Amino acid sequence: MPKLKSKRGAKKRFELTGTGKIKRKKACFSHILTKKSPKRKRNLKRWGMINRVDQKRIKRLISS
Repeated sequence: MPKLKSKRGAKKRFELTGTGKIKRKKACFSHILTKKSPKRKRNLKRWGMINRVDQKRIKRLISS
């Protein structure tokens, strides 16, 4: 049986931390930034964490 390929779209969107959690970028930071406050834009720059419920599914997409 051939090796399983990882989903390239998921590989580009998520990152695995050292402790095994999954980081993600936050939405709404790519366009229409003029009406957003500096505080809101600053918080959107930071990485978010994937919910515990979704971790198993995302790990399967990025590691296989």
